[in-house]
Amino acid sequence: MENRQSTILVVDDNHTNLKLVTDVLRFEGHCILTATDAKQAQAVVRRSPPDLILMDIGLPDMDGLALTQILKADQETLHIIIVALTAFAMKGDEERAIAAGCDGYIIKPIDTRKLPLQIAELLLRGIVSGPSKSD
Repeated sequence: MENRQSTILVVDDNHTNLKLVTDVLRFEGHCILTATDAKQAQAVVRRSPPDLILMDIGLPDMDGLALTQILKADQETLHIIIVALTAFAMKGDEERAIAAGCDGYIIKPIDTRKLPLQIAELLLRGIVSGPSKSD
């Protein structure tokens, strides 16, 4: 259905989750980049900006929402679609993620059957709306 291969950065300090998400999305034909902490993620984004970032909230060096705010405040990276990935599914968490600048919210454990469709919809939404505030 999707003609264009998308580049997706998966940021997660849990190697099992990282491998699972990476394998599922690679199978769908996406180019996958990975990082296990915020510092690594920032380096990857500078080196090769992805179309979408799956951002774990509980990172060891910096909260994933804080990193999202940094990326959304930068003209060079504000157009990147960022999706919060979290095991913390408490009341108000999704609202906090959206307020921090996340474009979507996915709760762990990830449903591997739904994930490809969720990602395709987010990418399509990003392509349709285009980069926000490009001027």
